[in-house]
Amino acid sequence: MAATPGLTRSRFVVVGGGIAGVTCAEKLAVDFPSEDIFLVTASPVIKAVTNFRQVSKTLEEFDVEEQPSSLLEQRYPNIKVIHSAVKQLKSDEHKIITEDGREYMYEKLCLCAGAKPKLIFEGNPYVLGIRDTDSAQAFQKNLARAERIIVVGNGGIALELVYEIEGCEVIWAIKDKAIGNTFFDAGAAEFLIPKLTAEKRETPIECKRTKYTMEGSEKKERTTAASDKLGSALGPDWHEGLQLKGTKEFSHKIHIEILCEVKKIYSQQEFTQLQQTSLAFPKEGKNAEPDEVQWPVYVELTNGKIYGCNFIVSATGVVPNVKPFLESNNFAIGEDGGLKVDEHMHTSVPDIYAAGDICTAAWEPSPVWHQMRLWTQARQMGWYAAKCMAADALGESVDLDFSFELFAHVTKFFNYKVVVLGKFNAQGLGLDHELMLRCTKGQEYVKVVMQNGRMMGAVLIGETDLEETFENLILNQMDLSAYGEDLLNPDIDIEDYFD
Repeated sequence: MAATPGLTRSRFVVVGGGIAGVTCAEKLAVDFPSEDIFLVTASPVIKAVTNFRQVSKTLEEFDVEEQPSSLLEQRYPNIKVIHSAVKQLKSDEHKIITEDGREYMYEKLCLCAGAKPKLIFEGNPYVLGIRDTDSAQAFQKNLARAERIIVVGNGGIALELVYEIEGCEVIWAIKDKAIGNTFFDAGAAEFLIPKLTAEKRETPIECKRTKYTMEGSEKKERTTAASDKLGSALGPDWHEGLQLKGTKEFSHKIHIEILCEVKKIYSQQEFTQLQQTSLAFPKEGKNAEPDEVQWPVYVELTNGKIYGCNFIVSATGVVPNVKPFLESNNFAIGEDGGLKVDEHMHTSVPDIYAAGDICTAAWEPSPVWHQMRLWTQARQMGWYAAKCMAADALGESVDLDFSFELFAHVTKFFNYKVVVLGKFNAQGLGLDHELMLRCTKGQEYVKVVMQNGRMMGAVLIGETDLEETFENLILNQMDLSAYGEDLLNPDIDIEDYFD
């Protein structure tokens, strides 16, 4: 039988050049050195994990670097990178078709196409999403000409953004009562707020993430069509090496509007016709006064207030990038829009796996683990998906990876080290839990979540050195009732008890 022109076969195909996809392809390449592993990605650069460090049983730290895909192919000669987006998946034929018309047959396929920003209003030129390196650079360019921006959202990117911006008024609209709701409770938010309003402080750490682009693409303005080609997600130090400075000479000017969302966005012309009053930047302790300045765009919040600004940053989270794969394929979809996967990272379609932001963990999780769309989980899922694909291909069985026993994440906010463990915000515990706190202003914030005398979660801000001890206490579910408040007594060396 003659081979179809433009058709290539491979035992393993991975879609997506972000952390999950690259980690998956690397593990498969090591496990199957004689097989060609195809990595299909629309982006000319891939995301590589560097300086990986296992901090404790479940905590890990690593840097992420954007690298030309040729470097990946040099490190793993059996990885073949295919630079094209996926146009169609024909799961019944075990085939994907790329935008350039080529066809690839697979035995096992892993979808790691990530997620895209959830924009508050699609198609408005004044609304910027920040998701990948290109959108972060577009943001930097716009900010250089801005006097006031409105930031909408309350996750990690919004937190870092508001902290890093200088010389520009920031109105920060959040739907929660307190900042950083994804990671913190109101107490931790209170602990961090003085850092927001302080004059700019520590020198930022040098940028570790190098930006590579295709020759000459820096010079060309990106068209709207080009910006639809998603790069992979930014991580915790995405702002380093970017000059996040507006036009004004002051350092920080932040006003937070809580418990509200964006109701409507008006152009300057629409706003003039409305004959409404917009508000000036509120001065401390005073009611906001009418604004004399004319702005390019105006935002009406659900609390009735209207502010003008140069542009709006939408940092309201992400939606799994499933669209290219759904047509004619019977995928089970999670409530959050991701491809449902079981405890072996299998989707509902035979021989197709998924990992990272695109997937929704649909197995019965450990009582102290939950899914969050973070780089650490993308790396763990990509690695574990490759392990499951290998086991299936060889007819072996595999146990759920230990990294899914306990939710554990270490990051940096406002130049503080932040460690979150288990059900750190008492997620899903109902009213049946209690909190214990220890806080030294400007230095550390320690919160543990207890249920029936057992530790279920913790938030550690600052250099507390408690992460390993607390990790063990959550994992072994020891009854700590006898220690009462002494559990957080700084004069008692808790590690001596539980080593």
